Amino acid sequence: MHEKKIFPDTFLWGAATSSYQVEGGIENTDWAQGAREGKVPLCGTACDHYNRYEQDFDIAKSLGHNAHRFSIEWSRIEPEEGKFDEQEIEHYREVLRALHARGIYPLVTLWHFWLPLWFSRSGGWERKDAPEVFARYCTYVVEQFGDLCDNYATINEPMVFTGFGYIRGKWPPFYKNSFLKYFKVTLQLIRGHIFSYKNLKAKHPEMKIGIVKHTVAFSSNGNPFNVFFAWLFNLGWTHLFMRRVCEYADWIGLNYYNRKIFGDTRVLGKTDMGWNIDPKGIYDALHILWKYKKPIYIAEAGCADAHDRFRADYIRDTVEGIGEALQDGVDVRGYCYWSLLDNYELAEGFEKRFGLVEVNFDTQERTIRPSAFVYRDLIKSLQQP
Repeated sequence: MHEKKIFPDTFLWGAATSSYQVEGGIENTDWAQGAREGKVPLCGTACDHYNRYEQDFDIAKSLGHNAHRFSIEWSRIEPEEGKFDEQEIEHYREVLRALHARGIYPLVTLWHFWLPLWFSRSGGWERKDAPEVFARYCTYVVEQFGDLCDNYATINEPMVFTGFGYIRGKWPPFYKNSFLKYFKVTLQLIRGHIFSYKNLKAKHPEMKIGIVKHTVAFSSNGNPFNVFFAWLFNLGWTHLFMRRVCEYADWIGLNYYNRKIFGDTRVLGKTDMGWNIDPKGIYDALHILWKYKKPIYIAEAGCADAHDRFRADYIRDTVEGIGEALQDGVDVRGYCYWSLLDNYELAEGFEKRFGLVEVNFDTQERTIRPSAFVYRDLIKSLQQP
């Protein structure tokens, strides 16, 4: 594969973060409350990115990144229902200005996973008016940032949220095997995205509004039964949701971490999360989403590798899979590695290390991992004429 002839000059290269996982000091959320109750690990100051974002963006710039995906913290913007904090709006405006000053294009996620306490305590996404409440928040944010950002995702990984929160019971609101709530909240998330999209496009038709879908790539070895299982799992995990929202999306964000090949007998290496090391599977995931013929941004794809043993190869193979999809005509616009920084990895706490940059959580010292320089050199080589 000759990547230099495949990736367009406009292709975005970067990494991703999310507010609660890196900012620190966020206590007005369902996750912070869950930590206080001992249900998930404490987050605390995390990476202190709220105060150190310029330092972190300097690192991203030095690594050749021309894009950065991050999320706005809903509980900061709307700490009480219907009351918006102008000081926090100004903080995120400064974050956006800092990215622009470094020539880094912002991709903003309006809601990653974390709910303000007032929203979660009043029913969260089970509230009858949850879609309208969410759309109000999204519309307010975009109106405040419209001069600094033109590309927004409404929701990150909706079915991961419902799966861990209402089936597995590991995330807020900690329901286990509550299938009726699972389906109800999934429908509410669909409505929340559609309401937000319609409101935003009516007021700001120039804005690019998408949704980020975690896509497990299910395929098979050709056995008819395995072909059927792959079809069924792709239908249930991706297509039933995407069919409802695809009309209301200017682009689709892909989060890729693994695939499942029914009938596959290979023994693959494992990441520190215990997931298969299978980065080239992103090719299959891209084709699954390309069914909807919308531009695709890879919003997340990365691996937990505390000792940086295989991350460099993982990134190379990911980029190779993206290049092959581009050759097939898939409209891929960018790739954000997860994550720029080691961070709070949800119910795993701080143990799992995805970062291009190692973070000492005691001293907040940043150390760029060797794999980050491999990614930098790869970006540079692919940007050459």
